Amino acid sequence: MTEKVFQTQLLTVATWYGWHAQHTRPAQYRNGRWATPIQGKPGFPDLVLCHRTRGLIFVELKSKTGRLSDAQREWLDLLEAAGQECYVWRPDDFQTAADRLGGYPPERTTQ
Repeated sequence: MTEKVFQTQLLTVATWYGWHAQHTRPAQYRNGRWATPIQGKPGFPDLVLCHRTRGLIFVELKSKTGRLSDAQREWLDLLEAAGQECYVWRPDDFQTAADRLGGYPPERTTQ
């Protein structure tokens, strides 16, 4: 499963459970790569999910074999140090992610 398909499935589940989601899509394809115009430090998590009663979470999505960049790891570490709930979710984590979005207690670890 690609990261894009996985993201679509997670956002569908999040919507079912009443989460608001923020994702910044890559906007330009150049030199064989997608580029996301941002202002600030690169590596910010793929998804920010917010729910009135279930909290605020930051999620970096990866394919089964995808690896975190140093910038992505730095953001997740910083957000966790600030008391935020952060995850790295892969397609194999779909049930765990769906359970968290459905309101089950979080496991406060990143992979």
